[in-house]
This record gives sequence, structure tokens and C-alpha cells, in this order.
Amino acid sequence: MSKEFDSEIDFTKVINENARAIAEFEAGDFDEAEQQDLQDRRALRRVAGLSTELQDISDAEYRQLRLEKVVLVGVWTEGSAEAADNSLKELAALAETAGSEVLDGLIQRRDKPDPATYIGSGKVKEVRESVVANNADTVICDGELSPAQLRTLEQKVKVKVIDRTALILDIFAQHAKSREGKAQVELAQMAYMLPRLRGWGEAMSRQTGGIGGRGPGETKIETDRRRINDKIAKLRREIKEMKTARDTKRRERRKNNIPSVAIAGYTNAGKSSLLNRLTNAGVLVENALFATLDPTVRKTQTSDGRVYTLVDTVGFVRHLPHQLVEAFKSTLEEVSQADLIVHVVDGSHPDPFEQIRAVREVIDDIGGSEVTEIIAINKSDITPPEMLMQLLRKESNAYAISARTGYGIETLVKAVEAALPKPRVEINKLIPFSRGDLVSQVHERGEILTEEYLPEGTKIHAFVDGALAERINRL
Repeated sequence: MSKEFDSEIDFTKVINENARAIAEFEAGDFDEAEQQDLQDRRALRRVAGLSTELQDISDAEYRQLRLEKVVLVGVWTEGSAEAADNSLKELAALAETAGSEVLDGLIQRRDKPDPATYIGSGKVKEVRESVVANNADTVICDGELSPAQLRTLEQKVKVKVIDRTALILDIFAQHAKSREGKAQVELAQMAYMLPRLRGWGEAMSRQTGGIGGRGPGETKIETDRRRINDKIAKLRREIKEMKTARDTKRRERRKNNIPSVAIAGYTNAGKSSLLNRLTNAGVLVENALFATLDPTVRKTQTSDGRVYTLVDTVGFVRHLPHQLVEAFKSTLEEVSQADLIVHVVDGSHPDPFEQIRAVREVIDDIGGSEVTEIIAINKSDITPPEMLMQLLRKESNAYAISARTGYGIETLVKAVEAALPKPRVEINKLIPFSRGDLVSQVHERGEILTEEYLPEGTKIHAFVDGALAERINRL
């Protein structure tokens, strides 16, 4: 959509186009096979109230991350009240994605989190009262707690306490499917767990050396720390080996000068839906946070026949745990090493500008700040017109689309094709029919100006990359 527009006329057109596209979409047929992953995920669901875990947490030495009935707690240190509310709503969505039922949410206004309990002593009593009143079994804090804060708060509210980081790691563990994804998630969990390893009572201080504890021996907590460190080292070796295979494929694409377009964005913004719309990839689509973790690479081509790849990447979120960024480094490199980033934004979100900021922060962290970016404002069919206008005016290279209905996709594709790196070496050569492979590569990787079939071969005038031009000029 052009930035120079009369808002009243253009937005009337947007609304009318969306209404037409939605009608066509709802009248269409669906390929159920493409959503087999979604059916498989929903075939196994959690049943609340069947836990046999001990009620008194001090009696358990190790406990699984159990999320059934939860109370949310946030600390508002900066920004507007609306931003604090949106952050807690996002935490609720994360908790529901993990399989829990959110019963209550509390926000405290403070200059900074309390170093002992994250929230003040008065608010701790309120949280405890809410836990008892709602019969909750878990408290989730909207931030990363230190080991001391975690233990102190747990002792005071008398139920399990987890933080935002542990919650996101739990969702990743549920949704990882590939061998690499599972290893990356496990590495992130181990890195998170190591400084927080603790026991209840004296459980972790027992010595394990000798029949009667002869000699210094190792305490149980030391043994577990050593085992976790060993496991971390093993996982890093495995991920490094898998990274080699990913790097080899990426180098092969680079060698053949195949441009790469990374589809990045906030979680649940519609990245997988967009990839499916563009390439019929059949990637899992679900209205949930972090529904897909494993990157999907699909080959497609421009209107003039040039081949390029589209990569669907893991979703980002504000305060994305640094353990995940580190563990998923090989996957996130698909973004930093792409030729173009299509940044998908959920226009219907209450604060899409905060989502854009959070995504760009992660992209900067992984070294992708210099990559050309196109903003795709998704869900424009349900975005308030005034918000759509603000986004289009503020973002210079933005396009309104709807991956669900197909609205604006054609315009976005043209923008992507125009932004792809173009071959720079000009050739005007007669290629014998025996070298049809070279003609095919010119079609895939070059920009053809003229093509003429002669008795001796194919005469092509085109722009190609340097390596292909050298091979053709050797003829």
C-alpha cells in the first residue's frame, strides 16, 4: 500500500477488499492433511485435578513443572499502566499455552522488584490470600527471579512458584519436535536450572561417600551440579554437530547465489500462516504462542523465474530468555544471515509497536540489524483502521496483509521480489543446446533481458552472478 494516500478513501478500500477476501476464504475448501500436526497435538490434552503430587512442597526433593490452576504476579516498574496490563495478559496467554487455567492476576507498582521476594511483603500476603481463595497450586511471576527470590517467595505463599523464563522453557519443551529443537530446549533448561539447583530441608546436603560417609565425599547437590555440567557439555557437542549440517546447507545455497528471505516476528503474529500462504508449506498453524519452533525452509521463485528461499523462524517475545537465544543460536542465524527479513506484525494486538521493538531488539542481539527489513502488518482484516494507519505512517516499508484471507499478499510478494539482491554481471552469449544446464541456471539465478533460440543454441542476454558468468564465458 502506498504511503501517500488519502486515509478515508484508502481505508474504505481496505475494508471492502478485506470483506471480499474473507467471504472467498470462508467459502473455500481446507486441506485437513496440512493440519495433521495440529490434530496430533490436540489429541493429547491435560485433564485438571488428577495430580497425585504431594501438597506440601517441602516433602518433595524434585518436582515436575506442574501448571494447572495459577495466579499471575507482575511488577510494574516503568511505562504506562496499559503496557503493564498487556504484559500480564501476555503472561496469561503463555500460561494457557502451557496448559494451565489462569484464576487471578495481581500487579504491584514499584520502582524496582523487591530483592527478597520480587514483590513487597504486603503484596506477598495478598498473593497468598488469592492462592487460598482460588485453590491455586502455582504462582507465576512476570519476570526472571533469582534463586533466592524464588525460594523465599515459595516459602511464603506455600505453593510452587515459577518465573516467566521457566514458563517459556516449558512451552518450548512441549512444542519441540526435531532432534535439534529438543536438544536446544534441553540445553536452555539445563543452563537455567544449574544456578537454581536446590533441595528442601537437608535433602541436598547429604554426603554420598563411603558406607558411613567416610572421607569428604560429594554432597548430593554437588553430584547433581556435576551431572548437569556433563549433560550441558554433551548437548553443546551434539548441537555443534547439527549446526555443521545446517551451515553446509546454507553454504550450498550461498555458493549457488540463492537469496534467502527470513520470516521473523513476534510469536503468534502469523509467520507460519504467511509461509503456508506463499508456498503451501503445510506448517502447523495454531492460535497459540510458540506453536512452531523448528525452522522450515521452502524454495520458491519470483515472477521472472529467479529462485529464492523462505525461512520460517522461531517466534520472538519480549524478554526472550537469554538461555534460549544462546541455545537457538544456530537456528536464529537463519535471520542474521538472510538477504531480507519479512518482519510479520500482529496489527490486531493492543500494542503492536511494543512487539516491533521487542523483535528488533532480538534481531540486533543476533547480528541482523543491517539486513533489509520489510514490515508485513498481518491480520489487517481485524485491525482497527486507526491503528493500521499509524503503523503504515510510522513504518516506511510496511504493507497491510492478511495471511488468513490472502488480502495484500500479492503486493507483499512484489515488494519482496523488488528487495531481493539482483545479479550484477551482464552476459550476452550463445549457449549450445548441449549445455542446457547453464540455460536452466540462468533462468533460476539470473535476470533475463532477451532470449533467442538459434540453430546453434540459445542466445541469452541477461544479468547473472559472477560465478555463473565465469562458467558461461568459458564456453
